[in-house]
Amino acid sequence: MSALQIDTSRGVAWIDGELRPLAGASLHFLSHGLANASCVFEGLRVYDGRVFRLRAHCERLLESAAIVGMAVRWSLSKIVAAIEAVVAAQRIGDGYVRPVVWRGHEALGISGRGARVHLAVAALPVGDPYAEVRAAGVRVALSRWRRPAPDVAPVRAKAAASYLVGGLALAEAQAAGFDDALLLGPSGGLAEATGANLFVVRAGRLVTPPPDCFLDGVTRREVIALASARGLAVDVRRIDPRELGECDEAFLTGTAAEVLPIRAIDGRALPAARPIGDALVAAYRERVRRAGE
Repeated sequence: MSALQIDTSRGVAWIDGELRPLAGASLHFLSHGLANASCVFEGLRVYDGRVFRLRAHCERLLESAAIVGMAVRWSLSKIVAAIEAVVAAQRIGDGYVRPVVWRGHEALGISGRGARVHLAVAALPVGDPYAEVRAAGVRVALSRWRRPAPDVAPVRAKAAASYLVGGLALAEAQAAGFDDALLLGPSGGLAEATGANLFVVRAGRLVTPPPDCFLDGVTRREVIALASARGLAVDVRRIDPRELGECDEAFLTGTAAEVLPIRAIDGRALPAARPIGDALVAAYRERVRRAGE
C-alpha cells in the first residue's frame, strides 16, 4: 500500500514538553533511536476533530517504551494532553497523529544507557487516503519474510525496528505488482500483512491469527468487538497458509487503512461479493464518527 503523503513545511509539533514549528524539528544523526533502533511510536486517526481511541494508543505507547527499556518521563495524562494540544493548535478535522519516543545522541553504544529519552508528537491533516483502494480491494502476495518469534524480538511493542521486515516484504510485493504482502509467523502459520492485521472469512465465521508474533492492533480489537456485537462468530486461531485458497473473504485492519478488503491473493481472485467485509467496513466507519471513544 502507498505511504501517506504529508507536508512538514508548516504546522506545529509537541517536542519534549513544548509546541514548536514542525518545519524546524530535527534529529541528530547520532541519535540512538536512529543508529540502534531504540524507538517506539504510535499512529492515531482524527475524525471530526476527535482522536479515536486516544487513551488506548497512549497506553500502548508507554507499554512499548517499557518493553524496550525506555523510561518516559511524561505521564499518560500528559501525553494525551499533548496530542490534543497539537490537534487543536492546527484545527485538524480529519487527520493522522504520530507520537514518537526515542533515545537521543547523548551516548553511543549498543544499550543506549545514558542517552536521554525524548518524546515528540506531530499531527497532520489527512482525509481518507485509502477510499479508492478500499472500494476496489487490495492484491496481496505471500512473502518470503516472516515475523520473528517473541523470544527473538519485542513483538508486543510498536517498535521502529520491527517495521524493517514489513518494509522489505512490502517493497518486494510492490515490485512484483501487488499492493501488499502477507507474512508468516515462526511456526509457519499466517501472521499479518506488512503493517496491518489479517482476517479471513470461512463458512460465515471470522478467523484471525492470535497476536503471538505481531502487534495486537487497536483496530483489530475494535473490529472483533464490532463483529461480536453483530452476532458474527470470531475464531482466534492459527491459520494455515493453505486456507487462503479456501476462504470466502479476507481483509486487513489498521489505524490508517481502517478495514481494507482483499480482492486477490497470489493472483487468485476472491469472490466479488464481500457481505461480511463490507458490513464491517461500514460498521467501523460509522463507529469512528460517533461521539466519544
